[in-house]
Amino acid sequence: MNVIVVGSSGAIGSAIVAKLLQDFSVTELHCWSRLSPDQQVGEIAVADSRVVHGFIDLAVPGSIEQAAKAIETDSIDRVIVASGLLHSQQFQPEKSLRQLTPEQFQQSMQINALGPVLLAQQLLPRMRRHERAVFSVLSARVGSISDNRLGGWYSYRSSKAALNMLLRCMALEYRRTHPHLVIAGLHPGTVDSRLSEPFQRNVPEHKLFTPAYAAERLLTVIEGLNPDDSGNLFAWDGQTIDP
Repeated sequence: MNVIVVGSSGAIGSAIVAKLLQDFSVTELHCWSRLSPDQQVGEIAVADSRVVHGFIDLAVPGSIEQAAKAIETDSIDRVIVASGLLHSQQFQPEKSLRQLTPEQFQQSMQINALGPVLLAQQLLPRMRRHERAVFSVLSARVGSISDNRLGGWYSYRSSKAALNMLLRCMALEYRRTHPHLVIAGLHPGTVDSRLSEPFQRNVPEHKLFTPAYAAERLLTVIEGLNPDDSGNLFAWDGQTIDP
C-alpha cells in the first residue's frame, strides 16, 4: 500500500505515521512536511526503509506541485492531509467580528482549504481507479454550518466550511472516473497538540485525546469508509457530521 501523509511533523501527523509503520501492508510511506526528516517523524521513521521524506508548504502552490512530482506511481492508495492552521504568533481565533482581518482570513483559507485542494488537483488523477483508495483531510466540527451555535472563530470556521464543500465537489466529480475512490473530511476531536493548547482549559479530561489515540481512531475510520461515504465529514468515532 502506497501512502502519503501531509503534515507529518505535527502531533497528529507524526502519530499517524508511527501507527502506519506498524502495518506491514504499507510498502511505501511518503512523509511530507516543512521540516527536515529528523524533525518530522522521529528516529523510528527516519530509520525505516519504507519512509520517503519530502518537503511541502501548503501556503505555497509551487511547493505543492513540486512535492507531487516526486511521486512516481499512478497507484496511490491513501492520502492523509494532517495539517491545519488555527492560530499563529501573529493571530488568534477571532472572538468577535471586529477582530477579523484580511490577512488572517486569507492565510486560514490558503492552508486549511485551498492548499489541500491544490494537492488533490495533483494527486487525485494518480490514485487507484479500479480498487478502493482514500483521500482524506483533517477538517473540524466547527466547520459545520448547522452545528454552529457559538459563533466566533470566523476565519477558521469559514476555512473548514469551505474545505468541506470543496471535498464534496471533488467527490461528485471523481465518482465518474474513480468509482472506488473515497474523498472525506475527518474531525479528530480535541487532540493534545500545539493547535489546541491555548483552548484546552474547558475540555473535559476524557475528551482531550492523545495524538496516538486520535491517530488510531482516524485510521480506523479511514479503513471503514466505502465509496458511498465519499464527500462527507466524519468524526473520530465514525459518526457523520452534517455540513
